[in-house]
Amino acid sequence: MSQSFDIRSAAHRAMIANGFQPDVPADVTAEVAQAADPATRPVGNVKDLRALPWSSIDNDSSMDLDQIEVAEKLPNGDVRVSVAIADVDATVAKGSATDRYAAVNSCSVYTGVVTYPMLPDHLSTQLTSLAQDADRPCIVIEFVVATDGTVKSHDVYLARVDNKAKLAYSSVGAWLDGRGALPPAANEGIQNQLRLQDAAAQCLRSERGRRGALSLDTIEAQTVLRADKSVDVELVEKTRASHLIEDFMIAANVAMAEFLDDHKSPTIRRVVRVPERWDRIVALAAGFGEKLPAVPDSQALEAFLTKRQAADPDRYPDLSLSVVKLIGPGVYELHEPGTPDTGHFGLATHDYTHATAPNRRFADLVTQRLVKAVLAGKPSPYTSAELTTIAAHCTEREDAARKVERQVRKEAAAASFASRIGESFDAIVTGASPKGTYVRVVAPPVEGRVMQGENGLDVGDHTRVKLLHTDPVRGFIDFGVESK
Repeated sequence: MSQSFDIRSAAHRAMIANGFQPDVPADVTAEVAQAADPATRPVGNVKDLRALPWSSIDNDSSMDLDQIEVAEKLPNGDVRVSVAIADVDATVAKGSATDRYAAVNSCSVYTGVVTYPMLPDHLSTQLTSLAQDADRPCIVIEFVVATDGTVKSHDVYLARVDNKAKLAYSSVGAWLDGRGALPPAANEGIQNQLRLQDAAAQCLRSERGRRGALSLDTIEAQTVLRADKSVDVELVEKTRASHLIEDFMIAANVAMAEFLDDHKSPTIRRVVRVPERWDRIVALAAGFGEKLPAVPDSQALEAFLTKRQAADPDRYPDLSLSVVKLIGPGVYELHEPGTPDTGHFGLATHDYTHATAPNRRFADLVTQRLVKAVLAGKPSPYTSAELTTIAAHCTEREDAARKVERQVRKEAAAASFASRIGESFDAIVTGASPKGTYVRVVAPPVEGRVMQGENGLDVGDHTRVKLLHTDPVRGFIDFGVESK
């Protein structure tokens, strides 16, 4: 690890280098200072759901809470799930200085050492956050989950809510697995809620798997700034609680897309096209003695992935990473009512928008305004041309955010690896193109470029590499292949 390398300054430089505005403009600061606390506004003509046992589950340190959940067991065994989304639009008006600033950056950027929120902290972590014991306006996405995991119905409406328990993935995940305790805020009512929500989420996940949604399980890394100012890279553990929220958010986003379609509203869809490098995925499967069809087929791929996860769970994240890289990232697209939908290959659905994180993603805030117009019986607040432009910009900014996060992670890894020149590591190839060949070390989870012996390597190959050189300032980690 390195104590002389200033990772915070590096993060700020990376933001500017990638076209972000990391510092809040003065006019936005002044506007936010005048914003009223939503709790002081009258409830209005909306559903008052503040008495329900709502709770949130997020990262331990997260304060920008976009959604909370509650569930109800129906007499026939179905479960009605309600996901309340923070009504950011109630505080951030379309066309305001704050809205224009959010549109420029389009998403929050999480570098691990510094968070650059899409909205100023006073909004995203206070006034527009569904914080514990805070009276907040919201948009509720409601859907009914049948015992077989199918979603039988959906609805969207405005409400007022109050988060009764701010919970974290780590503690809830451990509790669901019988390995830990919950904080005092999780009383018996909240505990019963979590059990019911977990059961509904598992039904949703099973049904998605039957349809061909991919059960990928990649290893995620994050940059960490230690108390002694040194930097490091460590694993992010996925828990049963993180899967619960993921399952609910997927169902909520599908429900929102279908609701807007039902009401003939344009939407910004989140699209993942069929993999261009399907042939390489086929080759990876063949290496395990499995045969995939010649044309992209998510159900066949999911069957192969499920089989490999059962056969070799320890190395399954490596296979997942290879498949993720070969599928490629998603994009935002305008979807007009009544037109064919490109779909989301990874989720095996043809109706998917982003609506559940309006504090963190501008596309979600736009979706919020679209649905509020529908609920009010008004025309879309955006033209199709405007939505097309917004979608393209959000895609470009999310790509840029990944570059920032990756750059800071690489700089932190280079700093922490500086004393390990000459050491050897097991690695998996994560990129192979004329621009270079890249690998991710299995432990610790850092990425670098192969500068020697890279010929013949392709995504998904396992190899042994030796650390040749690091440059924390540029985030360079150079490896040489020991054996293929």
